[in-house]
Amino acid sequence: MRKLKILVRITLIYLAIVNHGSAMTFDRDYLYNFIKNHVENNVSLPERGKLKVDVAEIDPRITLHPCLSPLTANIPENHNGRNVNVKIVCPDEESWQLFIPVKIQTIVPVLVTQMRINKGTLLNNDNIEIIFKDSSQIRGTVLTDPNIVTGARTKRNLSQGSTITNKNTCFVCKGEPVNIIAKSDNFEIKSFGIALDDGSLGEIISVRNKKSGRVIQGQVNAINQVVINL
Repeated sequence: MRKLKILVRITLIYLAIVNHGSAMTFDRDYLYNFIKNHVENNVSLPERGKLKVDVAEIDPRITLHPCLSPLTANIPENHNGRNVNVKIVCPDEESWQLFIPVKIQTIVPVLVTQMRINKGTLLNNDNIEIIFKDSSQIRGTVLTDPNIVTGARTKRNLSQGSTITNKNTCFVCKGEPVNIIAKSDNFEIKSFGIALDDGSLGEIISVRNKKSGRVIQGQVNAINQVVINL
């Protein structure tokens, strides 16, 4: 019996040594990449957007202990979208955890002017371009597709690098001819009119039917075109 107890004790010591030897150690580069990948895979992006993730330097005074289990990471649900404290946990029996500050920058594509543009200028590929901007610096409804914007006019003077928005462009401009499309599920009627207001994409404006003289309300859905849903 005594020999059996000694054998069991030796076995337990051996297993403890083996398990300790299989614990994974982490350097700071590993943790930086681990946190960066976790944030990139768990923060939602706007359409065609990108993330710029900046992981703060880990205090050099902190000792990074080995861990038998795979590390886990957690992003607080109530984070503000730009600055988060990512929680790193070693879920061993003798667990440990770290909180690492991370700055998240959401970058989205926007159309901007390539040069100074005067009021009333037609927009095209020669005077606009797509760049990526920090979403926190964007105000209003921005436009991102040059194919949709080409042919719209500026409603004010714009400096070089100005963002193209609904507020500074008109897809249908006051006093200009406009195509009117009245449609339902079963039919579609086309006519012509004169715009009584400036209108950007998605806005409701007044249009005077050229033939009947009647003033109607239509939604701008393309350059010099409004739609009336019957």
